[in-house]
Amino acid sequence: MESKSSFAYSHIRHSHIRNTFAPYLKPTMNFTQQLLSWYSVNKRDLPWRRTKDPYLVWLSEIIMQQTRIEQGTPYYERFATAYPTVEQLAEADQQEVLKLWQGLGYYSRARNLHATARVISAEHGGVFPGNYADIRRLKGIGDYTAAAVASICFDLPHAVMDGNVMRFISRLFGIAESIDLPATKRKIHFIATQNIDHRNPGDYNQALMEFGATFCTPAKPDCIRCIFRDTCVAFNKSVVEAIPVRSSKTAIRQRFIHYLVLTFTIHGRGYICMNKRTGNDIWKNLYDFPSLELPPGIIADLPASLGFMAHGSDEFEFLGVSEEYVHALTHQKLHARFYRYHATKNIELPYLLVPPEDIHQYPVPRLIDRYLSQHILCGDQRT
Repeated sequence: MESKSSFAYSHIRHSHIRNTFAPYLKPTMNFTQQLLSWYSVNKRDLPWRRTKDPYLVWLSEIIMQQTRIEQGTPYYERFATAYPTVEQLAEADQQEVLKLWQGLGYYSRARNLHATARVISAEHGGVFPGNYADIRRLKGIGDYTAAAVASICFDLPHAVMDGNVMRFISRLFGIAESIDLPATKRKIHFIATQNIDHRNPGDYNQALMEFGATFCTPAKPDCIRCIFRDTCVAFNKSVVEAIPVRSSKTAIRQRFIHYLVLTFTIHGRGYICMNKRTGNDIWKNLYDFPSLELPPGIIADLPASLGFMAHGSDEFEFLGVSEEYVHALTHQKLHARFYRYHATKNIELPYLLVPPEDIHQYPVPRLIDRYLSQHILCGDQRT
């Protein structure tokens, strides 16, 4: 175990974290070597760690953003099987990509993934760029992903910055400023960069993330067995639970959505009216039902409000309304109800008529998938 005098921040008084301490920090290879030794023994066997193919490493990083390992791993395996090369992903139809992504959320990641694969195929001859700057310029790739791919696949010394790394370093060094502030992020990045192993930057970055994910966790970190407990400022000052510090959270927007689940029977065959989402709101290019967003407590005649009655059909039969479905997004909470109607006349509308047995072919948000999985949708939808 290292003594405090040998650690990078030994000259810093723990009662006061100076904003100017970064220039005095020096690389501490004992820390780096200790971390890498821990990683070599304790790292999880994850499928993307068995390759240095930049396409597959990039794919894993995009999938694992804001996603738990247990949830994301099956998606990675499905994508790697369906599209084993960047060219095959580039050739895929976007609807197929979104369908394979269904359930992961944050669908802009899938759209950017597909668009970037096409850029790599068209502009780079299907060869993933091999330097940080070119990787960073690709659509949907930020500093963290560019550093991860550059270090893991090309042995370039760029330190990663994700939530696990910021939490681990903040506690280790007792950084009391909000990690949401650019200055704090620069400070943490400086520390991570100063201690990087230039011979093995990929394992160093993965070790930082792994330690934060498995030991220095957001809640109930395993401080008792932590190999850095003797040198951890937060542990020795009993402020582990208070670090990292975050700025005030963004207020959660409450949205109340009324969905019209409208079925038709045409020549004896049932259809459901589906809507493809466009614009810059949530779930772009995914499918749901025609809908109306209203203030809480207000109920509307959905067929009339959505313009269905204007097309001359009064043959709408109300079949019932669902319980409220609550679905949480980043900074938003959706409150949705599904109103079931059946019409026996075909109406020309700017919506898609889909046979119930074909709905599985369309990418839908998790909220819609939950509703569909709980209701048998048939031609007259009387169940």
